[in-house]
Amino acid sequence: MTDKPASKTPAPPRTAYLVLGMHRSGTSALANLLALAGADLPRDVMPADVHNARGYFEPWRIAVFNDRRLAAAGTAWDDPFAGLAPDPADGTDWLGEARALFRSEFGRRRRPLLKDPRVSVLAGLWRQVLDSEGLSARVVIPVRHPLAVAGSLASRDGFPARKSVMVWCAYMLAAEAASRDLPRAFVDYDALLEDWRPQVALAEAQLGEPLPGLTPAAGRKIDAFLSTELRRNASGGDLSALGPAGEAAAGVLGWLSAAARGESPDRARLEQAAAWLVGQQALYGDLVSPVSADRAMARAALADAEGRAGFLERTLAETRAIVVELEGRITGLYAEIEALNARIRSQEDWIHAQQAQMAEMQDLIADQLRLVEAQRGQIEAHVRKDEDLTRLVRSLETRLRASQAAVREAAGRLEALVAES
Repeated sequence: MTDKPASKTPAPPRTAYLVLGMHRSGTSALANLLALAGADLPRDVMPADVHNARGYFEPWRIAVFNDRRLAAAGTAWDDPFAGLAPDPADGTDWLGEARALFRSEFGRRRRPLLKDPRVSVLAGLWRQVLDSEGLSARVVIPVRHPLAVAGSLASRDGFPARKSVMVWCAYMLAAEAASRDLPRAFVDYDALLEDWRPQVALAEAQLGEPLPGLTPAAGRKIDAFLSTELRRNASGGDLSALGPAGEAAAGVLGWLSAAARGESPDRARLEQAAAWLVGQQALYGDLVSPVSADRAMARAALADAEGRAGFLERTLAETRAIVVELEGRITGLYAEIEALNARIRSQEDWIHAQQAQMAEMQDLIADQLRLVEAQRGQIEAHVRKDEDLTRLVRSLETRLRASQAAVREAAGRLEALVAES
């Protein structure tokens, strides 16, 4: 009978959470909610800035990579036709770099959270990365009114509303198309800020499972993070003023809003908007995309520099915090050492006192031993004296017995003489 090798415990399944959707549409808020509810943020998170004071919660190195990848295809993140650009010829090289970046950011984390709006228009590439890493995927897509997004982009980038609405259409159409075969949830951003719990419950139902770490403690952190203050641009507005772009956006928004309510709307409106966008690319793509790509490359270089600077600043701050903590611990250790030294000195004093007492006891014992020796000598002298007396008594007893015998003999003789006379 041979021993069977011990079976290995299978590794727990790994699931990636993808936050797809348009820039300035609530992807950052939703990403942090997922992180607080158990998903794993990347190692190098893009630092907060004046445009997003609470943080972006996305890997800045992957964002810079995505800008480079879009530029290689002759497009950019703010190009309305970014999702329609063909793959570059060196696609295998880009895939290898993307895999290496993903591993660097997430390692073997069980629930990596990938949030960068550019992934929406590069979903084919990143889904290959997830497949190669053995990761299943769940997709969460925030839905925000395109005019609110346009207002935010106007403040940050100076974009006209028509361009922003077209880019919004491109991203939302790409996100929807790329996630049709995956568990996914559409989340109403404004409703999320008002009361996130029912929106998350609906999202969990759409995803088919609860969020992995949505504990009461996590809920309190989400309460502290989410608020209507995150909504700095008014929602709603008349899209018809933007002509065909507004009409296409209205159709997409209607479909997404219905999906966020848990409905299953007809995709005809999405298909109409997608067809309109393809027609616009045929007319204006050669003019729009190269300009966007050139501008995006400059922004990517700046973002890379800012990301590296932010990373170095965070690293320096963390290092300083560690130094302060170590200094505090060293100070505490010095105090403990001093306390131990004081205890040692106290113990040494006690030992010296005990040694002095022992010396005194040793002297006393020596005196007692000398006294015992003297008494023993006296006793031995008395014993010897007793022995001499004993011998003398015995000698006298012997002599007495001899005298008694002589007397008895003399008496006998006397009696004999008397008898004869």
